[in-house]
Amino acid sequence: MRILNGWPVRPAGTKHIDLYPAEDRAEIDRINELTYEAINNGVYKCGFATTQSAYDRAVEELFLALDECDRILSKQRWIANTEEVSEADIRLVMTLIRFDAVYVVYFKTNVRMIKDFAHLAEYVRDVLATYPAIARSIDIGHIKTHYFCSHPLLNPYGIVPRGPEPWWDDIARPSTRAVTMGRKGVAFEIR
Repeated sequence: MRILNGWPVRPAGTKHIDLYPAEDRAEIDRINELTYEAINNGVYKCGFATTQSAYDRAVEELFLALDECDRILSKQRWIANTEEVSEADIRLVMTLIRFDAVYVVYFKTNVRMIKDFAHLAEYVRDVLATYPAIARSIDIGHIKTHYFCSHPLLNPYGIVPRGPEPWWDDIARPSTRAVTMGRKGVAFEIR
């Protein structure tokens, strides 16, 4: 992402968004440390655990980190409290998108679904509504086929489950975070 972030060639008419702004790097790095080990990689620790104790440790760490992210997002719009979306948001959202449709079943992370976290679910909707190019890049059918067919040890017959339907693209229920959160800083209410 950082290589592409600094790439000077962009499609015509697109806005440059600095995913790793100098003034926010320390906080982005701190959030990346939290989310990578416990969430991005944490789902794999759960799914590929070969002992009950390894799985139990991984799933506990995963949900503690998800709870922490949900808490953070109750107070600010973006996970690293940047002016716009950052690489920390992209990294986290891509895992959250896959969570309910793949990880809950395939990697046994079924303690709770992302759609059941008040702030994580709205955060995903906000990112996808604010940055439609990110939403267009998501092909949940491809994601599910890839995961469910690429690890024969976990799914020897390559069966791809039908559900669940993507909860984040429910246009009848768009995110309200864009209007209830400041661009940077604490949440505020509209009266």
